[in-house]
Amino acid sequence: MIDHMTFRAKDIEKAKAFYSAALAPLGYKAVYDDVHDGVRVVGFGCDGKIDTWLVNTQPSSQHTHLAWLAQTREQVDQFYKAALQAGGKDNGAPGLRPHYHANYYGAFVIDPDGNNIEAVCHQA
Repeated sequence: MIDHMTFRAKDIEKAKAFYSAALAPLGYKAVYDDVHDGVRVVGFGCDGKIDTWLVNTQPSSQHTHLAWLAQTREQVDQFYKAALQAGGKDNGAPGLRPHYHANYYGAFVIDPDGNNIEAVCHQA
C-alpha cells in the first residue's frame, strides 16, 4: 500500500490551484503549505491524512501516472470536469475500461506539468 507521493512542480501556485480543483470531488483539499530550506511544500489530504505532496524543485515531475480512488462514478465524472476546467488536458474521458476489469470506471487528465492523472472507481 502506498503511503504518499510527491510531484515536483514548475509553477507551484498553478499546480496548487489545479490540484485543489481536480481533487476536491474526491474529498481532498490543500491542508499544508510551508517553506522548508527555500523549498515550498504543499500537501493535499483526505480524511485527515496527507498523501499527495507538491514541491517547487527542479526538474519538475513529468510523464508520471497516478490514480486516486473514487468512491462513486459520479466522483470520477466530477474529477474529470474540474481538472479540465482548471487547465488540465483530456487524456481519456470518464467511462468503463472493461479491458482492465468489468467495473473499472476511470477518467484521465494531463496536469500542467505533463503528468497523467486519473480518478478510478471499481464499484459496479
